[in-house]
Amino acid sequence: MAEFTEDTVLVRAVQGDQEAFSALYEQYVGRIYNYVLYRTGNPSDAEDITARVFHRALKHIERYQFQGVPFSAWLYRIAHNLVANWHRDNSRRQEVPLEDHVPWVGVGNHPEAALVDGQELEGLVRAIRTLSPERQHLIVLKFIEHLSNAEIAVIMGKSEGAIKSLYHRTLLALREVMENDEP
Repeated sequence: MAEFTEDTVLVRAVQGDQEAFSALYEQYVGRIYNYVLYRTGNPSDAEDITARVFHRALKHIERYQFQGVPFSAWLYRIAHNLVANWHRDNSRRQEVPLEDHVPWVGVGNHPEAALVDGQELEGLVRAIRTLSPERQHLIVLKFIEHLSNAEIAVIMGKSEGAIKSLYHRTLLALREVMENDEP
C-alpha cells in the first residue's frame, strides 16, 4: 500500500478493501493506543479500548465522510467516546501520570540544572492535575498528541472557535496556578 496516498487508501477502505483498512490500522494504532493509555492509565484497558476503536471503525468505515480534517480525527473521536464510556462504567478517574512519560533529565545536563528542570516540570504536572478533565484532555491532545485545533474540535465535539477559547482559558488557568504555587 506504500505506493498509494492516504486519501487513496482511505477511499479504498471506505469501499470495503480490507488491505487498505489494514494499512490505516498500522498507521494509527500506536497513536490511538497512546491516547487511550493517557486517558485510562491502564495498559490492559488501553489495549482493549484500542481494539474496540478499530473494530468500530472497521464496522462503520463505509459511513466515513471526509470533513476537511484528517482520518485520525475520526479515530480519536471514536476513542474519546469509548474512553468516556469506560470512565463512566468504572466510576473512577485514574490516568497515567504525565511524569511517567516525560524525560526528567536531558542528556548532558548539569545535575543542579537537571534538578531545577525536574522541579519545574513537577510543578507543571501538579498544575495540570488541578484542571478539569476537559482541560486535561485538551492538554493531552495539544501537547502530547500534537493535534491541530480543527482535529481537537472534532474529537471533543466542539467548534474550532470553542477549542481556541478553551485553550486560551486553560493556559490562563495554568499560569494562575503556577504563579500561586511559586514559593
